[in-house]
Amino acid sequence: MTPSPRRLRRLLTAAALAAGGTVVAAVAYAPAAAAIPLPASDYQHVQLALGSAELGEPMSLAVMPDRSVIHTARDGTVRVTDAAGNTKVAGKLSVYTHDEEGLQGVAVDPGFATNRWVWLYYSPTLSTPAGDAPATGTAADFNAWKGHLNLSRFTLKADNTLDLTSEKVVMTVDNDRGLCCHVGGDIDFDAQGNLYLTTGDDTNPFESASYAPIDERTNRNPQYDAQRSSANTNDLRGKLLRIHPNTDGTYSIPSGNMFAPGTAKTRPEIYAMGFRNPFRMSVDKPTGVVYLGDYGPDAGTTDPNRGPNGQVEFDRVTGPGFFGWPYCTGTNTTSETYNEWDFAANVTGPKYNCAGGPTNNSFRNTGLTTLPGAKASWIRYGGDAGTPPEFGASGSESPMGGPVYRYNASLNSAVKFPQTLDGNFFAGEYGRKWIKPVKINADGSPGEISTFPWAGTQVMDMAFGPDGALYVLDYGTGSNNQALYRVEYIGGGNRAPIAKLTVDKTSGPNPLTVNFSSAGSSDPEGGALTYAWDFDGDGTTDSTAANPSFTYTTNGTKTPKLTVKDPQGLTGSASTVITVGNTAPTVKLNLPANGQLFSFGDTVPFNVTVTDPEDGTIDCSKVTVTYFLGHDQHSHQITSKTGCTGSIAIPVDGEHDAAANIYGIFDASYTDNGGLTGHGIATLQPRHRQGEHFGAQSGVQTADHASAEGGKTAGYIENGDWISYSPYLLNNATQFTARVASAGSGGTIEVRAGSPTGTLLGTATVTSTGSWETFANVSTAISGAPSTATTLYLVFKGGSGYLFDVDAFTFTTGTPTTPVVSLKSLTNNNYVSAPNATTALIANSATIGTAQQFDLVDLGGGKVALRAKSNGQFVCAENAGANPLLANRATAGSWETFNLIRNADGSESLQATVNGKYVTAENNGAASLIANRDAIGPWEKFDLIGY
Repeated sequence: MTPSPRRLRRLLTAAALAAGGTVVAAVAYAPAAAAIPLPASDYQHVQLALGSAELGEPMSLAVMPDRSVIHTARDGTVRVTDAAGNTKVAGKLSVYTHDEEGLQGVAVDPGFATNRWVWLYYSPTLSTPAGDAPATGTAADFNAWKGHLNLSRFTLKADNTLDLTSEKVVMTVDNDRGLCCHVGGDIDFDAQGNLYLTTGDDTNPFESASYAPIDERTNRNPQYDAQRSSANTNDLRGKLLRIHPNTDGTYSIPSGNMFAPGTAKTRPEIYAMGFRNPFRMSVDKPTGVVYLGDYGPDAGTTDPNRGPNGQVEFDRVTGPGFFGWPYCTGTNTTSETYNEWDFAANVTGPKYNCAGGPTNNSFRNTGLTTLPGAKASWIRYGGDAGTPPEFGASGSESPMGGPVYRYNASLNSAVKFPQTLDGNFFAGEYGRKWIKPVKINADGSPGEISTFPWAGTQVMDMAFGPDGALYVLDYGTGSNNQALYRVEYIGGGNRAPIAKLTVDKTSGPNPLTVNFSSAGSSDPEGGALTYAWDFDGDGTTDSTAANPSFTYTTNGTKTPKLTVKDPQGLTGSASTVITVGNTAPTVKLNLPANGQLFSFGDTVPFNVTVTDPEDGTIDCSKVTVTYFLGHDQHSHQITSKTGCTGSIAIPVDGEHDAAANIYGIFDASYTDNGGLTGHGIATLQPRHRQGEHFGAQSGVQTADHASAEGGKTAGYIENGDWISYSPYLLNNATQFTARVASAGSGGTIEVRAGSPTGTLLGTATVTSTGSWETFANVSTAISGAPSTATTLYLVFKGGSGYLFDVDAFTFTTGTPTTPVVSLKSLTNNNYVSAPNATTALIANSATIGTAQQFDLVDLGGGKVALRAKSNGQFVCAENAGANPLLANRATAGSWETFNLIRNADGSESLQATVNGKYVTAENNGAASLIANRDAIGPWEKFDLIGY
């Protein structure tokens, strides 16, 4: 273990003070180089667009000559945001969106000023089966999932709307559908007008233990074998393609590609090959050099029988060549080369000959058998060694190949980047959330690495505009904070103010009163701001108040805008989208619960409740529940089903990489008849988790251990340190087991909920295992967990010095039970109770007891029943209001079936299926709860506690 400077000081101090104790050997420490920071005061971020209404799931951008930005969303929507920050939908393509497919890249044609052509890369809707492709079967089974992606040219009309009838499908890239992952999809041009397109390997990365996916079993889906794509000279996937578009919608092959036209078993469009997922790239026009970021494999440790551990790379492509995947990665040396692997027998073979040229002997290969020697990466990081220290020692590995900046002295722009950054490659990191300019030495090697003052989150795409400013598409972090920025250089001068706009509602019936807020708006220099609100998006100032309200009286989509001005006259703006005359649906994902424990391979039931004021009765066939495999800060869509109830079988794919920070995400969505979509999302936590993937910590660092499950632990633990993970629902957890190692004094692990001093759920005792490489399991029973999701804290106690390392931990769970709920009347705060099997249910208790607890029983089709915990009887609606609701049925029938309705204020109402009447609490306990109201009022609203 090599501790940080803080840890090293502690270690040496402890050794110096020890008298007659254990001698602590000094550990060599080499301080990591820090990236040179660029002054934050020299740059300002102009927010051009924000949130899902203006960006959707943002994928790619291109800057037009007038500084407007055209950007894509994966659902097929193309938007244009002008230089002032006004966003409009230019058009929407019909796309196939299983796993990572959909609308991807966009580029502006070199002749855009006169021809107004834009280029899009997307997966068109075809007669592809719904759901997931089979993992095994026959060729006929797999042929049903054949598809392709289109590289198409469109005309963008003068009003910035996309002419969908103008489409010219210039090239198609065949692919296999129905399984995850890797489509690539970035587009750029060189100075000669040649078009470059990146394509992914279209291969499932999970069922190969996160090593090379080269499964040659004949009954396996081809999507488990990247030899058919990246290593296939006769296939366009896993490639950097280069073509020269012609004005008639055809293309020719530029000279200098990897294979001359007519070469047997090759595609002449291939410029470079052997990539896994070259998601983002750019062409440096003065030199013609291509810079791209290639996502690499995820294996946690190097296995001599399989190959290297996971790493990623930035590649500098100066000419045609093979870059190694799936036979090698990184520098493509022997230590970073994979073994041939027999998936049927689970036995290893020799390493591939990447230096001399590997042999592609897959029966799925339609290209040349012997490939060229592999070219090394330009910058690799992750893995065992070789990461530039400026990139950091840990974190997500998600490279985004950005642009090269070229300074133009004659450009009249007050916001162009400085000459000191001329020729720098701007590397982006999606998960680590940074942008780092990299100088390029005369020999092409990477030089000095700087840290750019990036103020956003997850970098999705970047480009320099005609003004010399950097335009960045920010994917956001799932909190509706996706954004489009123009980052301007101001050289330490007065920076423009930052506008923040929030509203209390984004949709609703006409008339619609919206309360606006400018909270969070600020001036970097601290000056007083003035405010100008344009509520209708017509360019006029409707209010100068800081936090006004406005009532809309006409239906339609509104784009209100806030402009703030500092004392020097600089402005900043923000906008949003409001829909008048239609209310967005409320989607509640009842099951699975947020933070719920699961194991890969489980079948997880789901239950969704949707309410929409305009749609009325919800068509459950329009409800979609999608399972995503979460990985670090991003996720892969794996499978989906329709319906309000059902179940999803979670593939075992995720469990194969012991080092990966993986988890589950369920996303329930419904699009109403007016086109608005609501979501209900839950994060599921694996029962077995690696300790090093903590969310927050105090005093803990990751430590490398060869015998750890993923090669790393949560280490350097001392008394009082802690780590946390969120969200976790532990109401059915019965035992906590940790895999630990200790050459120290040992100690205890306190399992707590909510905070380092929160509810104590259990304590595990750790004794010395004799070595930091010797691991053992310790356990404790779990009890007293809250019934809702919380933050899990592991708090470490013990004596002096390092106590122990935590490799991984596992929760054992009891049989999952139906959620227990209690109903609290909003009108009087009393709880619905079922005293016995004959008296009426009444709201007559101010505290929750056994008589106030019910099992919420899922009856399917969005219907539920309430079963009293005290007597096992079901709540009934005997008739249309004449009789009280009685807890007198031992089995659920039609009289015990209710619609669970989510109200706009977050409360719930129960509507009897048999008569459409609502359950009410008429007064403070004197009268029975009866199903006798046709409409929801205050007496029909309840908080469902514990659900």
